[in-house]
Amino acid sequence: MNPDSKTFAKNAPSPRHEVENLEPYKAPLEGRRNFLRLDFNENTIGPSPRVLDALQRISANQISIYPEYSGLREALITNLTQQGLEASLVVEQIGIFNGVDAAIHAIFHAYGDRGDQLLTTTPTFGYYAPCAFMQGMQILSIPYEGENFQFPFDLILKTLSAKRTQLLFICNPNNPTGTRLAPEKIYDLAASSPDTLVVVDELYEAFTGDSVLPGIDFSAFPNILVLRSLAKTAGLAGLRIGFAIGSAKVVDLITRVTGPYDVNSFAVTAAFAALEDQPYIDSYVADVLEARDWIKEKLLTSGVNHQLDGGNYFLIWPNYSSSYIAHALREKGILVREMSSQSLIAGSLRVSIGTIEQMKEFWKVYSSVEDFKKSM
Repeated sequence: MNPDSKTFAKNAPSPRHEVENLEPYKAPLEGRRNFLRLDFNENTIGPSPRVLDALQRISANQISIYPEYSGLREALITNLTQQGLEASLVVEQIGIFNGVDAAIHAIFHAYGDRGDQLLTTTPTFGYYAPCAFMQGMQILSIPYEGENFQFPFDLILKTLSAKRTQLLFICNPNNPTGTRLAPEKIYDLAASSPDTLVVVDELYEAFTGDSVLPGIDFSAFPNILVLRSLAKTAGLAGLRIGFAIGSAKVVDLITRVTGPYDVNSFAVTAAFAALEDQPYIDSYVADVLEARDWIKEKLLTSGVNHQLDGGNYFLIWPNYSSSYIAHALREKGILVREMSSQSLIAGSLRVSIGTIEQMKEFWKVYSSVEDFKKSM
């Protein structure tokens, strides 16, 4: 058809109703590289030198052919075993994804249908809801409880018993509240509703140790699926690689709805190097935990309203507008995340925890901004 024809369509084809009305998850902004980035819980010092060396040695042949994943699942199992995994995993129980975000999307694509129920908590990671909406699912978000944002275990359990739930998503520790849930409680929830796929998002597990993986028998809990990443600890956020660990049947189903080469060769090469350098990851985690203790003491002695539990982040309620404080920090080279759109925690800022030196810099600038505003 001639584009100049009067009959040429003026409107693009209509998408699915769910997509047309979808409110997308807002990813990090551009132009963040020259700041102290305390806004998206990334590794704040970069990956292991072994990772950089491996990337620099990538051959032209690795780039010109499609990526190969042979040995990567075995490398993850070896790494988990070195960290104390008692369960016997096989490669069929490991799924490789273009970041955990892609794994989450695949889970909803494989298991979520129009009218099905997603059960989760609020506030929590913001990507679960858009994925559910894409599939036309019903979302039931149960609020965390009390001033310390305790996990609403009894209400979750009651809901699982009252109505069939297709998917239960638990972020543990929870982003952004840091709420921790004992692995035994997760086993109880999974056992209470064997037809529900219980997805345990463990991206921040390294900073708390609250994992369901040690000793798990996926033949006894085929409805538990665990998500892990190399973004937060190993510093591979820019390369996008994540893992789903569960029963072979579940892993097979969620990998069916992904592309055959979704994870690129650079990410695979970096993952091998990162998994082989666990001491580097352990050292970085130890630095973060030390810095967490330091900043916690500052918050307590200064009487600042805050929430700090699990994960490499905390919430802080400034004395003045969170938007003003976030903008003022940015002007001084520090990025933090506003939580104004999140239920229960409006008016707060989420601050990632880096090294002690970085937290000292944050505290110095934050205090000066608060003092300046107070003097106005």
